[in-house]
Amino acid sequence: MFDAKTRPDLPAKPGVGYKPQHFTDILENPAPVGWLEVHAENYMGDGGRPLAQLRHLAERFPISVHGVGLSIGGEGPLDPDHLARLKRLCDWLNPASFSEHLAWSTHGAEFLNDLLPLPYTDATLARVVGHIDRVQDAVGRRMLLENPSVYVDFTETNLDEIDFLTEIAARTGCGLLLDVNNVYVSCTNRKTGWNDYIDRFPHHHVGEIHLGGHDAQADDTGAALLIDAHGSEVTDPVWALYDRTIRASGAKPTLIEWDNDVPDWPVLAAEAARAAQILNRVAA
Repeated sequence: MFDAKTRPDLPAKPGVGYKPQHFTDILENPAPVGWLEVHAENYMGDGGRPLAQLRHLAERFPISVHGVGLSIGGEGPLDPDHLARLKRLCDWLNPASFSEHLAWSTHGAEFLNDLLPLPYTDATLARVVGHIDRVQDAVGRRMLLENPSVYVDFTETNLDEIDFLTEIAARTGCGLLLDVNNVYVSCTNRKTGWNDYIDRFPHHHVGEIHLGGHDAQADDTGAALLIDAHGSEVTDPVWALYDRTIRASGAKPTLIEWDNDVPDWPVLAAEAARAAQILNRVAA
């Protein structure tokens, strides 16, 4: 077990989502990567090679645990078994950061393998706040909440997304995970300004930033439709938006997300190096 008193914070450097095929490369030539992220649900077992590798990596790198299955926005109560497994993982790993999504993925006893959007209403706000309080009490650590990728808006929405996230942070004490690619995807799909979104965001609540690739498609009317796909390089407009973000927030731990069609290590390391250049330039 790692000692909570000596747990490192995430450095204001690039990180990458850990993939087992990169294990040797990371150990032999990690630069410029300063930390690693793992998906919580991949490490909730009792042993085996995945946990052995994670233990080894955690001796050398700060680790961020990113959950994808809690269903923070779900209508029903949180799954106590899932929450117990998450607590066990965090207890022995003692990660530098823990985060989840503003989304839902459960309906009754069914689990849907997707991160589905929510209407921004007072009722949803109260439900999400209650679920985050439950998670933070159970796990015994502060959670970061990630802004979603949005493809449709709900007619019943009566709260602005940034106001919604800000109020959640104020009521629960949680931090925020700002996914810059999600901002670009959502604002393009909604036909709203992504620069304005970044300028209005409560950067003092941000504990971590995500960057990733997206797919460009068209809807039935021919309008641009972007899909948060995590299967390609970060696009130039998202890099520009990230530069604007760092100028507003200061240097923050920044993750390169690449979960599908995972490339060889040099390609992923090059994306991290580009983030490092922006972090270093703004810091200077």
